[in-house]
Amino acid sequence: MTAKITYAVTAAALVVYFGLVGTRGVMLIQHGTLLTVTFGVAVLILPLIGIWFLWKNTQFVQRANRLAAELDAEGGLPVDELKRTPAGRIDRDSADEVFARRKAETEDAPGDWRSWFRLAIAYHDARDTARARRAMQHAIALHDGKPVRA
Repeated sequence: MTAKITYAVTAAALVVYFGLVGTRGVMLIQHGTLLTVTFGVAVLILPLIGIWFLWKNTQFVQRANRLAAELDAEGGLPVDELKRTPAGRIDRDSADEVFARRKAETEDAPGDWRSWFRLAIAYHDARDTARARRAMQHAIALHDGKPVRA
């Protein structure tokens, strides 16, 4: 629950920031000189990109959470079997071992969104965020019946 609150507070702060930046862009455009209009348009583009990015990220998180809830209801969420260092960090060898199992599971059932979801978790535990995100996007696409990019 604290992650949801943190996400909501961060998103709200970003929206306020985008609003403030947007008003500055409008003020620059209203000033009317070539330089200020150019800067104003440039300043307005940044909040638009930020809002788009925030929207896409929020959609991704909602879809991933929907898959997690469905997998949890089926009793298929991966169990945290990772060894930890005394500092609480995931042991790299343990993460590699679990990752190898998840990868083999996904290779055996490449059309199963559940295996891709578990593989995404394994990538995340192995600190490979980019591949974790791609694997989760693949799981979401399979779940939703959308075409999957290779």
